[in-house]
Amino acid sequence: MNQESKSYSVVADLASFLVINKAANVDFHSSDNQAGIVAQVSHDRGGESLFPVHRLDKMTSGLLILAKSSEVAAQFGELFATRQIEKYYLAVSDKKPKKKQGLIKGDMKKGRNGSYLLLKSNDNPAVTQFFSYSIAPGIRGYLLKPHTGKTHQLRVAMKSIGAPIIGDERYYPNNQQPIGMLHAWQLSFKLDDKFYHFTVEPSWANDGVSNWLKEMAFIKQWNWPKL
Repeated sequence: MNQESKSYSVVADLASFLVINKAANVDFHSSDNQAGIVAQVSHDRGGESLFPVHRLDKMTSGLLILAKSSEVAAQFGELFATRQIEKYYLAVSDKKPKKKQGLIKGDMKKGRNGSYLLLKSNDNPAVTQFFSYSIAPGIRGYLLKPHTGKTHQLRVAMKSIGAPIIGDERYYPNNQQPIGMLHAWQLSFKLDDKFYHFTVEPSWANDGVSNWLKEMAFIKQWNWPKL
């Protein structure tokens, strides 16, 4: 399989790391019946050793970095731990948010059914900035900038503002969309004194979404909600 499959596509193949665009509904971890995304990519590359440096939920599509050595993986680990990797995600909901832009911040707790809850306490909080836009009648697009990497962080954040993500079976169970509309859109970081920036559109982008993305060309210059 020539480094391309229905599960992913290669965005960048560099000397020390690989960047792929993971498809939605693809498991990150391997199970008894199915190879996870890292195992799939390794297999397609002739068994090359690859080291994941972050993860995406099964429902989430988009940019995923795989280091080619444990040393480089450790470097990325430090970048993520010290919040030196800038991340932007896209999400779509058919619900109006409680507010159109702002900061979502709070501790997260796992509930009895495996879902996470956003708490009002801030001992070790998940932190996410967001903007929302009308991209079609009854449909809103969300630009999400997470500053932490908690499990289900963005999915819980969206639910907390009254706008669960279309296709999220766990946090929007009555919605019958085939894929979750949460996408890792952009990654920027500096590694070994070199700056890298990657971006990839979601598979579900239509004209409305594409026009919305064009309007976000200068997102770093926006007046972002205060942390």
